[in-house]
Amino acid sequence: MRGQTYVILSIILVIIIAVFAVTNVESVEVSYLFWKGSSPLILVILFSALMGGIITLAAGAKKMYGLQREHKQLQHENQEMRTLLEKNGLLKKDKKNPKNA
Repeated sequence: MRGQTYVILSIILVIIIAVFAVTNVESVEVSYLFWKGSSPLILVILFSALMGGIITLAAGAKKMYGLQREHKQLQHENQEMRTLLEKNGLLKKDKKNPKNA
């Protein structure tokens, strides 16, 4: 349900940005770092929204990658602990569910 909410909100946001961009088609002067140029406002709006999305995606992917690495490391440590506990007789093997063994 939560994923559907994000998709619906994203679609609504994209529609709002598109309508806003289409209604602003006049040419504007844009100051870049070292020079100035004239561009249609629709391109400036769409480019800004696209760059914001790309930056957000990159930050989210970096976070997801870190969480996946941490998850694998914790699974490995958990398995080592279970093996050590079984070796010392403090944990019995579960024959029905070998994953918990």
